[in-house]
Amino acid sequence: MVSEQRAENSGQWSVREKKMAEVKSYKDLLIWQKGIDLVVEVYKAVKTFPREELFALSDQIRRSSVSVPSNIAEGQARQHTAEFRQFLHVSLGSLAELDTQTIIANKLGYLSEETLSSISNGITELRKMISSLISKLK
Repeated sequence: MVSEQRAENSGQWSVREKKMAEVKSYKDLLIWQKGIDLVVEVYKAVKTFPREELFALSDQIRRSSVSVPSNIAEGQARQHTAEFRQFLHVSLGSLAELDTQTIIANKLGYLSEETLSSISNGITELRKMISSLISKLK
């Protein structure tokens, strides 16, 4: 339920309330938007991988990152809660894959600790948000 509180400074709906009231497509979902941000961060990170990893680990990392917002979008577009929950669970699986693959890349010296930490923080944030949404959809 959307609160009727007004934002303190502007007299307008707060951004969160407005987003909740206006979810018309997957693009309106914060978890999808953060998923896209994670994909961009991952793609930038794997550009630094050695050439011999172009079609190996870097490809798997890119695919698992892209899978997260893709499954959120597909699930939301189906318009059935049970299907949406299932696709959110698939997104959680893709996050686990991505987490594992980035740890491997770090151990192989392809990702710095700083980059790994940034990606891991994004994964953790998305995992919490997706899990929370799943529990609210039951």
